[in-house]
Amino acid sequence: MRKRILALALALLCLGSMAFAAGGAPVRVIIIPPAALTPGHLVDGAGAIFASFVYDWLFRINGQTGKVEPSLVESYTTSPDAKVWTMKLRKGIKFHHGTVFSADDVVYTVNRWLDKKLGMAPYGVFNGLVQKVDKIDASTVRFTLTQTDVEFYLKFLDYNTPMTAHDYDNDNLGETKPSGTGAFLVDSLVPKERVEFKANKGYWVNGAPAVDSVELLFIPDTETEIKMMEAGQADVVTDLSVDQYKRLNANPNTTGLFIKLGHHVAVSMRTDMPPFNDLRVRQAIAKAIDRDTIIKKVVGRQGMAAYSFLMPGFPDANSAALKQEFPNVYDVKAAQKLLADAGYPGGKGFPAQEMWLRNEPALNEAIAEAIASMLKDNLGIDVQVSNKGDPKLFMTALNAHQLPFYFLSYGFDYLDPSNMLGIWVSGGRHAWVNPKFDALMKDATSLSGNKAKRDQEFKDAEKILVDDVGGIFIYHVTPGNIYKPYVKGSELDPDKTGVATWHWPGLEDVGALNSSIYISNDVPSDRHM
Repeated sequence: MRKRILALALALLCLGSMAFAAGGAPVRVIIIPPAALTPGHLVDGAGAIFASFVYDWLFRINGQTGKVEPSLVESYTTSPDAKVWTMKLRKGIKFHHGTVFSADDVVYTVNRWLDKKLGMAPYGVFNGLVQKVDKIDASTVRFTLTQTDVEFYLKFLDYNTPMTAHDYDNDNLGETKPSGTGAFLVDSLVPKERVEFKANKGYWVNGAPAVDSVELLFIPDTETEIKMMEAGQADVVTDLSVDQYKRLNANPNTTGLFIKLGHHVAVSMRTDMPPFNDLRVRQAIAKAIDRDTIIKKVVGRQGMAAYSFLMPGFPDANSAALKQEFPNVYDVKAAQKLLADAGYPGGKGFPAQEMWLRNEPALNEAIAEAIASMLKDNLGIDVQVSNKGDPKLFMTALNAHQLPFYFLSYGFDYLDPSNMLGIWVSGGRHAWVNPKFDALMKDATSLSGNKAKRDQEFKDAEKILVDDVGGIFIYHVTPGNIYKPYVKGSELDPDKTGVATWHWPGLEDVGALNSSIYISNDVPSDRHM
C-alpha cells in the first residue's frame, strides 16, 4: 500500500517520532521513555501515547466533526440543573484480561481519582465537584455533583481518565502488564526500553485497529531520533531544542511546524503559610522574573512569554490586557521594596527554598535554573532546583498542599476556560484560595445561555488569579516539530480557534491527529531502509 492511514480511532498517534515499516512488518513508533504508564499518574506525552493504545475513555472527539461523542458511554441524560448525570454504558466490551466492562469499573476508577492518598492527576478536577458516583445497574452509573456543571462530560477527556478494571491489580501491574479495553493488547514490555502491541481482535469499534501489531521503542535522547530522521528511519520528531529544530528544518527533505498549545509553565507557591501567605512576597517574586530574557536566552522559538494562564488563541484568553497588571511588570527595584516591606530586606531572613519540578525535560529544568538565578541576583533569595524523577511523589505532595515552592507545566484537556482555570478553585491541587475567584468560577462554569456574561466572568476570574499571584506564569509552549513532506493530514492545519490542531496532549482530547494523518503517495521508495 502506497498510502497508509496511521490510525483509526486510537491507533497510531505519536508525539514523539514515528516510523512505519513496509509490507507486513510491525508498525514502529519511536518516542522518548514515558515517566509512567499507569492512568492517573501519566505526566508526559509519551505516557499518554502508550495509554491511547491500551485504554478507552467514556467520551471521545470525533475526528471528522470535531465534536465530543460518547465512547464507552452509549448515551447520557442530565437533570434540569445539570447536577445529576446518568450514563448508560455500552454492553459486551471486554478488558484485555477477559472481564466484561461494567458500571463497577466506572465507580472503581472514579473513586480512585477521588482518593487523595493515591495522588492521581484527575483529583484536581473531580475533587469537590463529584459528590458521589453510584452504580444503578450493571450498565448504568449516576454522578451526583456538588454544583451545576453543564459541561461535566468534557472533564472525561483528559489523558489520565481512561477506564480501568475493578478486578485488576492496576497499582502493581499497570507499569508492566496493563489491561484496558483499547484497540491493542500489550504482548511484551521491557520497561524504559520497548513494548510490543498486538491488535485486539475483539475490539468493539468496527474497522479498528488498522494494523496487526505495533512496536513502540523508547529512545531516551532526541539526538538519536534526529539521526534516524536524517537517515529516513523516522517520519516525525518532536521535543526538539532550538538548535535541533534549526538543524532539521534546514534540510530540504523535512517540514517544520511551530504549534501553539494550551500548555504553559508556571511557578507556584504554598500561599497558606509563611512566607508566601504575604501578597507582597508573591508580588516581589513575580516582578523579579524577567520573562523576556528567559525567552531570548533559553526558550527561543519554543515558547512565548506568559502573563496569564490562558494562552493567546484559547477561548476567553486575555493575555494582552493582563500583561500590564502589577505583578507581571518586571521591575527589580519595586520587587526589592516589596520584599523589604514584607520584612526581608535584601532577602535577609528569607528561608532558602527548594523548587520542586515534576520530571521536567532539560529545557524546563534550564528555565527553572534561570529563575533561581534571577531570584538570587535580584532579591537575595536562595533557591535550589530539584527535578523529581518520580511524578507520583510530586503529585502526592502537591495534592496534599505540601509543596512550598514549585515549578509545574500544564496542558489543557478540552477547549473551555473552565478546564484550565478550574484547577485553581479552592479544594483542588493548589493551596491558593480566593473566595471571589471561586464564586466567579462557580457561576461561569454552570452558566448557559449567556455567553457574553460567561466569557467576562472567566476573564474577571483570571485577572484575580494574576493580581493575587496564585501562580506566576512564565511561558506558553510553542514547540517546533519536524515531519517529512509526505506526512499529510488535516490536523497539521489551524483550527477554528487559531490554534494549530496538532495539540498537546492531542490524543483523546481536542486533536484528531490519530485518525487523520497519513503517509501520502509521494513517499520515496528508499524510505526506512
